[in-house]
Amino acid sequence: MSKAVVVVPTYNEIENIERLLRTVFSLQREFHVLVVDDNSPDGTATVVEENFKTYPEKLFLLKRAEKTGLGTAYIAGFKWALQHGYDYIFEMDADFSHNPNDLIRLFNACHKEGNDVAIGSRYVKGVNVVNWPMSRVLMSWLASKYVQFVMGIDIYDTTAGFICYRRRVLEKINLDNIRFVGYAFQIEMKFKAYLSKFKIKEVPVIFTDRTKGESKMSSGIISEAIFGVIAMKFKSVFNKKRFNKTSFH
Repeated sequence: MSKAVVVVPTYNEIENIERLLRTVFSLQREFHVLVVDDNSPDGTATVVEENFKTYPEKLFLLKRAEKTGLGTAYIAGFKWALQHGYDYIFEMDADFSHNPNDLIRLFNACHKEGNDVAIGSRYVKGVNVVNWPMSRVLMSWLASKYVQFVMGIDIYDTTAGFICYRRRVLEKINLDNIRFVGYAFQIEMKFKAYLSKFKIKEVPVIFTDRTKGESKMSSGIISEAIFGVIAMKFKSVFNKKRFNKTSFH
């Protein structure tokens, strides 16, 4: 059986984490879970540790000293997953905005259909978002359209954070060279997978806003995404021109 692990970054998710673990581990297909906790003051890590005996050899915890950004949490989790021999590595929020049942659909899109990346997409078939105010839906949808236009990539939900990667994708992408730590991290990962010619599929999912705990979204994260996209595009064009000149000579 192919080894699959779900990387779940947490910061003050004590209201959600135990129920999430119970739901993931009750799925028909076996998934392991790695919680990457950024020293949550509410005791999220302690709750995870209390569940070790309930889910032996399935549940793991990576404790970090401080909150240094979503991207760095995922990269730490991805590196751990590669070191521990997983074939399929997922990223998912702890707050139930991503439906754990959809993990199987993302897994099948890679394992059975032969895709390298499966994105749980809010926008590939209309707009599938529940409990968001219209202003936030519009901002998110426009952000994805903006990225699609600037980057020239055929992905509808460029900022999605519910993803399955085949091992080879994360091995090919140099995780030490990932520049962005916030919202733009999701865009950068997809862009690098796209540039590396990996097969990417968007799987339509319904995104439901959290009902417990607090959102981590901030204006700084959004501005990083807006300006980061332009920087990423310029860098890729520059590198391509430099490569072409080197090849020519």
